[in-house]
Amino acid sequence: MAGNAAQEIASGYATEGAAVELGAVVVDGSVDAAAAVRIPLATMNRHGLVAGATGTGKTKTLQLLAEQLSDAGVPVLLADVKGDLSGLSAPGEGGDKVAARAAEVGDDWRPAAFPVQFLSLGTGGRGVPIRATVTGFGPLLLAKVLGLNATQESTLGLIFHWADERGLALLDIKDLRSMIQYLTSDEGKAELKGIGGVSAASAGVILRALSNLEARGGDEFFGEPELAVADLLRQVDDRGVVNLLELDDVQADPVLYSTFLMWLLAELFEELPEAGDLDRPKLVFFFDEAHLLFSDASKAFLERIEQTVKLIRSKAVGVFFCTQLPTDLPNAVLSQLGARVQHAIRAFTPDDQKALARTVKTYPTTEHYELDEALTSLGIGEAIVTVLSETGAPTPVAWTRLRAPRSLMGAIGEDAVRVAAASSDLHGKYQQTVDRESAYELLAKKIAVAPETPEKPEVPEKSKASGFLEKAMDNPAVRSFFRSAASALGREITRGLFGNRRR
Repeated sequence: MAGNAAQEIASGYATEGAAVELGAVVVDGSVDAAAAVRIPLATMNRHGLVAGATGTGKTKTLQLLAEQLSDAGVPVLLADVKGDLSGLSAPGEGGDKVAARAAEVGDDWRPAAFPVQFLSLGTGGRGVPIRATVTGFGPLLLAKVLGLNATQESTLGLIFHWADERGLALLDIKDLRSMIQYLTSDEGKAELKGIGGVSAASAGVILRALSNLEARGGDEFFGEPELAVADLLRQVDDRGVVNLLELDDVQADPVLYSTFLMWLLAELFEELPEAGDLDRPKLVFFFDEAHLLFSDASKAFLERIEQTVKLIRSKAVGVFFCTQLPTDLPNAVLSQLGARVQHAIRAFTPDDQKALARTVKTYPTTEHYELDEALTSLGIGEAIVTVLSETGAPTPVAWTRLRAPRSLMGAIGEDAVRVAAASSDLHGKYQQTVDRESAYELLAKKIAVAPETPEKPEVPEKSKASGFLEKAMDNPAVRSFFRSAASALGREITRGLFGNRRR
């Protein structure tokens, strides 16, 4: 009976086109090697979820998916939260356990290495640094990073709006700080007449938040050269490059890291053309530690996440969220996910029990498993799976014993990562920070050449501390600076769905 049931379940996973092989069906504790569970490549732009408690095998599942996508010519963006996915670049090591797993699931396992591009957010990591300009990042995402409330977020939006109208590129944090100081000066207040103003209280909060961000190392992430998303869509010998983003210190600033990933996704949405239905995605984006993105997010922020997830599949980009519980994601996002790979849930507390009950309700009905029991009984490297078939219908629920990755299941070492990053063709493009003239530097230059003004009475010390920008506003050359800056830095800036810069 178990064999018949396994074959019945597996029939829902039959495909005519290319597919990612996950493993084999388990029924009543028995594995049927001939009952294959797979995800059609053509449906992987319909997004997915990889979830499960710590230690249940999520990381190895991500590794398995990334390997097969690469072999199919599909580039991958994968966050390395634990620091142990660098083994994708080296062939795996066989052994009795790997051989036994391969025999169970019908896999002709062979060791293999895959083309990996090591990346780091900012300049402090081991990989090739990727950056965003403050202008490119935009006010909505930056407000999330800074922890601003709705009023302060509105103020930051007004500051960006004023700079955008004049084509002023805010490349790094010192540019934004200078802009805020200017717009709270007497001269700046006049510039904002008719569209509102920047209150001293809100400006003070934003400036303090920027200082805190710098103290946490956040200034390393903002500047030039800014990442070109085309560099995430590369192939080597017809295999997709696995862009491995170093995030092993994510807990140092989880909001910054998760929001930066959202910026990357927003950039992909804005830059890529409409693709229609393809036989495979152009890129699959794995969003690890996804709960960090939704934690304490404003309503506007959540709405834009939902819109991006809904619309980006038309650009042939698949997004897989990775987290411990499906309930970490808002229902509106969860409903957009076509593939579900759910590892074991640990239901020790009343809250865990509620999360388990809610998770069970999100699956199609099945006569073969008691899902509440199954989800707490899964072994390491096993998962409850349902995906979209090639016709777009949900597949039967399958208790699946997953294949073993073919690359090294562990890290290759920090020195090896640094060597690989330094030998990359992207190293020369992104390694060196470029600090070209922008708002801060151009203003400083104007001040340096400004004509002398009549000597003024000494001002109180508190006024002196407000910054060189406000002190300089009496110089005619400085007052004309922002009015003429647009011709020096470019035309008016427009913004996309997530507030990131579009020209």
